Amino acid sequence: MSYALDASAIIAHLDPHDAHHDAATAVLVAAAGHRFVAHPLNVAECLVAAVRADRGDEVAQAIRTMGVAPVAVDDGGPLRLAELRVATGLRMPDCCALDAALTTAATFVTFDDRQARAARSLGLAVEP
Repeated sequence: MSYALDASAIIAHLDPHDAHHDAATAVLVAAAGHRFVAHPLNVAECLVAAVRADRGDEVAQAIRTMGVAPVAVDDGGPLRLAELRVATGLRMPDCCALDAALTTAATFVTFDDRQARAARSLGLAVEP
């Protein structure tokens, strides 16, 4: 089984002060031993604040230590993303996270209610 993490899930797990930290960590601990994936754009989202604080390498390593593998971006990606954008009305980074879950047949992990609703409407299992 695979779990596709959106930026909110990764950030929440890494930040003990985040409102969703405990829930994110619980999901990841329960899924230990399974594959974690994320779209490269969503991983980059997680690194913006760290880079501003001159901690980019440290947080990038923490994401790797979590076992998060970036999904490959293929030739069909741009069209799928455009279709998701039109179908869901979500922002493009949110569509990237959904595409990662769809292309890997993964359970989608998010703390964004709109993304969770869209994921369920697309037939994805959603955590938490």
